Amino acid sequence: MGIEGGALRVTLERKASLAREASGVLASLTPDERATAVAMMSERLMGKAERILRANRLDVEDASRTTERAGGAAGDPTRDPILKRLALSADRVSAMAAALREIADLPDVTGEVIDTFRRPNGLVIRKVRVPFGVVGVIYESRPNVTSDAAGLCVKSGNSVILRGGREASRTNLAIVDALRQGLQRAGVTPECIQFVNDPGRSEAARMMTMRGVIDLLIPRGGAALIRAVVDNATVPVIETGMGNCHVYVDKAADLGMAESIAVNAKCGNHAVCNAAEKMLVHKDIAATFLPGAVNRLRRMGVEVRGCSEVRRIVPRVTPATAEDWEKEYLDLIIAVKVVEGVDEAVSHINRFGTGHSEAIVTGDAAAAKAFTGAVDAAVVYVNASTRFTDGGEFGLGAEMGISTQKTHARGPLGMREMTTYKYVVEGSGQTR
Repeated sequence: MGIEGGALRVTLERKASLAREASGVLASLTPDERATAVAMMSERLMGKAERILRANRLDVEDASRTTERAGGAAGDPTRDPILKRLALSADRVSAMAAALREIADLPDVTGEVIDTFRRPNGLVIRKVRVPFGVVGVIYESRPNVTSDAAGLCVKSGNSVILRGGREASRTNLAIVDALRQGLQRAGVTPECIQFVNDPGRSEAARMMTMRGVIDLLIPRGGAALIRAVVDNATVPVIETGMGNCHVYVDKAADLGMAESIAVNAKCGNHAVCNAAEKMLVHKDIAATFLPGAVNRLRRMGVEVRGCSEVRRIVPRVTPATAEDWEKEYLDLIIAVKVVEGVDEAVSHINRFGTGHSEAIVTGDAAAAKAFTGAVDAAVVYVNASTRFTDGGEFGLGAEMGISTQKTHARGPLGMREMTTYKYVVEGSGQTR
């Protein structure tokens, strides 16, 4: 059953009610039934690939005209961050379907006994993993979030209410319609996936205050969206944060490795939150390392901005301003700073970083230990690119986002993070 036509007139409150009813049904399914449902969602996504791509082309055309009016890199999805996140290809749709299949194949977590203990009075207490119930997701630009969020929620026993951005409205509608068809073919109520057709701010604002109906709210997008949700929601929120990520090149680094990691972290996909926005370089190797690294970044089309010491070593580097150190560019720009050592690198990161992903390149185990122990971030790397902060790369199938907060969940939000727990207590007549 699709979601077009008359269903477009269904109110948000009614959709939330349907999602709540469906969540009970979904949670009661067997692990095999939930896995089959997600597998069928994947199959129908591929079956509707042409329709999804047609819808996406219309969305990209509209977004291109918008960026042109705003003076952006109109029509260039390789450079403009909005278009880069929005544009789909046959390969990207295939990757979305593959992520759903991977989610389907993951071990089921609903009903897992986390811990068991017996009290002196004979009570047996079990801590059992259970779904939240109804998860709301407010997001921008990325159509893959639609399928990733739906797959993770269904597999973990949650209903989901999706509110995507205006720029991807046609694409998201086509994706959701395919996913709901997959559920119906699997014999599972399609009402466990709800889509908010109106991308206006009023609907998002109403979702933020539907406490008791929506159990958990996850914002995924730019700083303004995330701040609006965190500041205004009465529904519990998991904050997915910005990625002002750093690569610190230590004096004991393999410089060839460091250059490759820095280039990958910046250029692998510059429009995502796990891309490196800053590079810190130990003063002892700066003169040796920086000329080659900066030239390679420039050949990749990156604008390099630097502190005074970087500009002394490498001519024609743009001066970095105070604002650069805290900015998430999501563009082919990187700011570079020479530091005294690990302690200054950690201090700089903890001041300007966003708690997302940070990396050190070093052959010194003591430096690595000092860095990983002191840096305040969800994910800390030693001799690897920050680009690995991703649900698929972590073996989670997909992710709801990268949590930069410290309560409930931190880092990639996979299926396990879409659950809470309850205590089941068994007695034999005990009273207190």
